[in-house]
Amino acid sequence: MRSLFQHPGGDRPVAALLLLLTGVFALAFQDSLVKLMSTQTSFWQFQTLRSLGNLGFVVILALASGGIGLVIPRNWRAVYLRAALLAICMFFFFSGAPFLTVAQMAAGLYTYPLFVSLLAAPVLGEAVGPWRISALLIGAVGAAFILSPWDAGFSAVQLLPIMAGFFYATNILTIRKACRNESPLALACAAGITFVVIGILGITLLTLFPLSIELRSAMPFVTIGWPELTLLVAGFALFASILNLTGNICLSRAYQTADASWLAPMDFSYLVFAAFWSRMMFDQWPTGQAIVGMTLIGIAGVITAWRERVVARRKRLAS
Repeated sequence: MRSLFQHPGGDRPVAALLLLLTGVFALAFQDSLVKLMSTQTSFWQFQTLRSLGNLGFVVILALASGGIGLVIPRNWRAVYLRAALLAICMFFFFSGAPFLTVAQMAAGLYTYPLFVSLLAAPVLGEAVGPWRISALLIGAVGAAFILSPWDAGFSAVQLLPIMAGFFYATNILTIRKACRNESPLALACAAGITFVVIGILGITLLTLFPLSIELRSAMPFVTIGWPELTLLVAGFALFASILNLTGNICLSRAYQTADASWLAPMDFSYLVFAAFWSRMMFDQWPTGQAIVGMTLIGIAGVITAWRERVVARRKRLAS
């Protein structure tokens, strides 16, 4: 366990792959539970309680794995920027949880490789060639199949997971560009602190300046600050904290110890796990059209990852 939480020391692709699969399995389970519990709590209450649990577990793990110094970031600006981007991602992702199926949420979030491609030029200085453009088009078609904007029942709420995908992409790019040498516990601690601050701020503002009854009735999960806290919600938040911390530490370590191009295709196993939990918890299975869309998004991600790996290999050979 000690090596998992220490500062990374090199690439280990097989271990990274196992960490990634563990992480996405845990996070898919957590996200499905949030949808299940969205009528019992609020986004702000849930994030605050879960993040307090995260911070407690982080301190315990740090003390057991080498000392409290593991939670101190080396580059605090980049680490807290990444935490803020992840918090924004979670807001958009969970805002639509009461109204969307797990498949819609998962597919929207997993448009993030398309945004990685779009942001590669301004953030990483990489050219966007025909392969990436093709992947963008395939992914856009896949997203359209899932969102079905041509249907009469289409709602702007369905765009929320795609917004989450955008901010998740910025989180991934920040890890790869500026946080590769950070301890996973430092990343988790910064995310926990940021989420607690944002949660308390949201609770305070919504309590002092409550929104209209109509809006609170329409979207209670994000428009109510602190609903009545029950033992069920407290236990759920604690369990979600364990799943969240497990998932994010595994993913952070995975992306630190292997090329993103190696991991990205298997990252799409989240879609499979999300469909599994959707079936288990809500007796819902993606429609045929949704499966086509998820497949296209997965293909787009694989193309993007393959192309990034080719480009990385060429750079290594040229250097």
